[in-house]
Amino acid sequence: MPNNRKILITGADGFIGSHLTETLVRQGYNVRAFVLYNSFNSWGWLDHCEADVKGQFEVFAGDIRDPHGVKEAMKGCDAVLHLAALIAIPYSYHSPDTYVDTNVKGTLNVLQAARELGVKKVIHTSTSEVYGTARFVPITEEHPLQGQSPYSATKIAADQLAYSFYASFGLPVVIVRPFNTYGPRQSARAVIPTIITQIANGKRQIKLGAVSPTRDFNYVQDTVAGFIAALNAEKGLGEVINIGSNFEISVGDTALLIAEAMNAEIEIITDEVRVRPENSEVERLWADNAKAKKLLGWEPGYGSREGFRKGLTETAEWFVQPANLSGYKADIYNI
Repeated sequence: MPNNRKILITGADGFIGSHLTETLVRQGYNVRAFVLYNSFNSWGWLDHCEADVKGQFEVFAGDIRDPHGVKEAMKGCDAVLHLAALIAIPYSYHSPDTYVDTNVKGTLNVLQAARELGVKKVIHTSTSEVYGTARFVPITEEHPLQGQSPYSATKIAADQLAYSFYASFGLPVVIVRPFNTYGPRQSARAVIPTIITQIANGKRQIKLGAVSPTRDFNYVQDTVAGFIAALNAEKGLGEVINIGSNFEISVGDTALLIAEAMNAEIEIITDEVRVRPENSEVERLWADNAKAKKLLGWEPGYGSREGFRKGLTETAEWFVQPANLSGYKADIYNI
C-alpha cells in the first residue's frame, strides 16, 4: 500500500504515539497528529521531535472524548491509528470515571467517525493488561480476558467495541495488543523509567512495588514496527494480534539488568504505596507472538535477553542526558 496515504494518529503527543508519528513521517506518510488540547499549546513529546521530522506533519489539537472534534480530525484520512488513552493503573483506582470517558467513549467516537467517513483502516490499540494474570503461557490471543483494574476493564470494553464495529458494520478494524512497551520518553509511572531515573539521580536504594511479577517487555521501536505492519498488511481485519517479544522476565531481574547497564550497585526497597491491591496485581505476562509473525510478517528486533539488554542500554542512554532527565521528578511516586 502506498506511503502517501493520509494517516491520523490519536495520542500522537504520548510516548508510543510520538515515536510512531516520527517513524511514519520518515517513511513518507502524510501524518495528522491528534494531540490533547491544552492552554499551554503543548504538543507533548512532539515538541521535542528530531529536526528532520519537525514541521513535516499536521497537528490537530482536540479531545478524544469529543465526537465532533474526533470526526473533524479524521476528515480526509485514509487510516487511523488510535492510541489515545489513559493508561496508568494506579490512577485508574483513583479516577475510574475518566477512564470510561477516555478509553471507552473515546474509542466509540473514533469508530463512529471512521464508519461515517468511510476510513479504509482502523488500528485500535489494546494492551496485555486485558489478560490479567496469565492462566497459561505463553499467552495467545485466545486467553480469557480479566478486568483486574478499572484501566484493564475499560480497555476490554474498548476492544470489544472495536470488534463489534467490524462484526456489525464491516468496519476494517485491526486490534493490536502490545505487551509492556518501554524506551525513551516513557512516563515515570512505568517501572523501567522509575528504576532508570532513580539510578540516574544518584540513588542506590531503589523504591519499587512488587518485584516478583513477570513482564514481556517490548522496545518502543518494535511496537512501532508492529503498528506499521498492521497498517500495511492485507490480513488481520477483525483480528486481535499480540505484539510482544516472547521473552519473560521479573521486575526484580529487570532492575538488576538496568543497574548492570548503568554500572550501578543497587538495593531494592519495597515501597508499600507502589504495591497494587492483591487481586489487582497481574503476576505474569508472557506473549505468544506467532500470530503477528503469521498475519503481519512482524517479529521483534529486540526480543530475547540480549535484545532486552540492548534496549535497556539505549533507553538509559536517553534518560541520563541532563535535558531529558530534568523533565522527570524521580524523587516522588508518579501514579
